Amino acid sequence: MTSLKPSDIRDMSPEERDAKLQELRDELMHERGTAAMGGAPSNPGLICNLRRNIARIITVQREEKK
Repeated sequence: MTSLKPSDIRDMSPEERDAKLQELRDELMHERGTAAMGGAPSNPGLICNLRRNIARIITVQREEKK
């Protein structure tokens, strides 16, 4: 999983952003579930990276509402 750049997020349509946000949230929920059950994460920094990407998308959405 690569981090999304703000310019890439701004280039997306609102529908694409919503879909990507839902996809990232689903993946984060899955990774947190794996970690909660005591499973070793395949990529230790993935949860942090997912949270950061979700925050970036939400930030761009709020900027465009103004």
